[in-house]
Amino acid sequence: MKRAGVFAWQVSIGVVLMAVWEWGYDLHDRLPWLVPDLFDPYFVSKPSAIYDQFLHAGCLVNNLGEWNGWSNGQFSRCMARNENNLWIAALVTLKNTLTGFAVGTSSGFVLGLALGRSDRLTAIFQPFIVAANSIPRIALAPIIILAFGIGDASKVVTAWLVVIFLVFFNTFEGARSVDRDHISAARLLGASEWQITRTVIVPSAMAWLFASLTPAISFALIGVIVGEFIGAQRGIGRMIIEAEARGEAAGMMVAVFVLMIVGVILAKIVRRVQDYLLRWRPFRLHCGTKRVG
Repeated sequence: MKRAGVFAWQVSIGVVLMAVWEWGYDLHDRLPWLVPDLFDPYFVSKPSAIYDQFLHAGCLVNNLGEWNGWSNGQFSRCMARNENNLWIAALVTLKNTLTGFAVGTSSGFVLGLALGRSDRLTAIFQPFIVAANSIPRIALAPIIILAFGIGDASKVVTAWLVVIFLVFFNTFEGARSVDRDHISAARLLGASEWQITRTVIVPSAMAWLFASLTPAISFALIGVIVGEFIGAQRGIGRMIIEAEARGEAAGMMVAVFVLMIVGVILAKIVRRVQDYLLRWRPFRLHCGTKRVG
């Protein structure tokens, strides 16, 4: 199917879903068997109410529904009145997510590479790694908050703890699955262990690493949000908790939509970087097929 056709189908489905969401519950009294109570706007709000709440939370309109101006300082004054407005909260959550993702990815890759290259280290640390991995990381979030406080550090640590094991196991398997003939050939040519690691092991493990990055960035975002649920000064998670305490479904849905957009954008960026850095893989496969043919 052509790209234009796919896009048309996607837009059509989105429009239908939004229309059902906006007006579907109006049929509840007449068709209760068709429209469940879960569609009650008290629980999930409506797209129109969510849009209005987005404008207010983003300081784009004032309490009278009038647009805040940029030149007269209305927007900046609104931003200053609320230290956890939508934009600041999104930036804080994004910053902590990227920091936890970067630290977790780098440390997981180094540890996976080190243990993947050493049978002795693997034998020593395997039971400890299995024990640590068996603990639900989210269950450690209250302990992390207690140890690091409600600031950004605890959110970064939570994201790091969620990401590191995912990257570690992928890198470990990648390092262990390297063709032994390639390692033997490198040794035969006089390569040192460091040169073998740098020129043979790391390139082979990179494909495994990048396979874990897309879910890792999503898990990092989940870790940060869980930490913000338990205790935070700023962030999207705190916005959700505050909206829940006020019984504002529209406020919660605004935060959820922002998280969805942030997650999709981050996943797209990681996938683009992955495709760029591993652009040689389809080429090699194509060339191999051509030679065989």
